[in-house]
Amino acid sequence: MFREMRRIKSQIPDEECIKILNEAKRGVLAVLGEEDYPYTVPMNFVYAQGHIYFHCALEGHKLDAIRSHDKVSFCVLSEGVQEENDWWYHFKSVIVFGRIREIKIEAGKNYYLRLLGRKYFPSEEYLEKEMKAAPKTVVLDLEIEHMTGKAVKES
Repeated sequence: MFREMRRIKSQIPDEECIKILNEAKRGVLAVLGEEDYPYTVPMNFVYAQGHIYFHCALEGHKLDAIRSHDKVSFCVLSEGVQEENDWWYHFKSVIVFGRIREIKIEAGKNYYLRLLGRKYFPSEEYLEKEMKAAPKTVVLDLEIEHMTGKAVKES
């Protein structure tokens, strides 16, 4: 169903992909938008047990697209390393494909909001303060169906 990577020698193992997903701060979510145009949006996220979780507002272009078509892809890049005296960077990328859904159960929604908060917020106190906005937030669950990672060494 999913294509194999063309440059198979550049492929990185799933364990390394997961490490990148755990370390990356942001990625780009791609959905099928209005008039079947792709719509991509940078997102904060957290990876947990084969799923990627996001939060968003109660309405908007991204959520409308997801509600009408649940197949998405998500891409992240490692920080990259620049070799001394060279202009290029060596980096790793991970692309996942899967289906995304809203988490409707309040307890589950709050659990994943806290996971997200622990990744980004400076303290538990700050996290608990921000949890007051939970009723105005949608949590999205991307179940990974296919994942590939690639080491890119430019030269």
